[in-house]
Amino acid sequence: MNAFRIFLMGIFITISGYTAVVVSNHGMGLLQVFFRDMAKMGWPGQFNLDFMCLLMLSALWLAWRHHFSPIGIVLGFAGFFGGAFFLSAYLLIESFRVEGDVKALLLGKVRARTSE
Repeated sequence: MNAFRIFLMGIFITISGYTAVVVSNHGMGLLQVFFRDMAKMGWPGQFNLDFMCLLMLSALWLAWRHHFSPIGIVLGFAGFFGGAFFLSAYLLIESFRVEGDVKALLLGKVRARTSE
């Protein structure tokens, strides 16, 4: 679990630094560039579409893990719009909350208890 936590911290730090550089050089115009590349039907757009589907899966998992409760829906939106930056922080925090229990980390505490 410690190696996973270090990996998550690496993701968070790397994306934070990279994003800071991109924003300082190009501003906050992510969505316009993102969807323009998709509309061109080229490889950058294909990558963006694939990535957006992964974001949707992440959002769905977060909402499901929290039983589609109001906080689960909010976390789902945060996962969709925050990407790996949000998900790495979320998983790091949750890994401590569940005391390293991978089953509880993936399923949530309630589902992890009922599946035993």
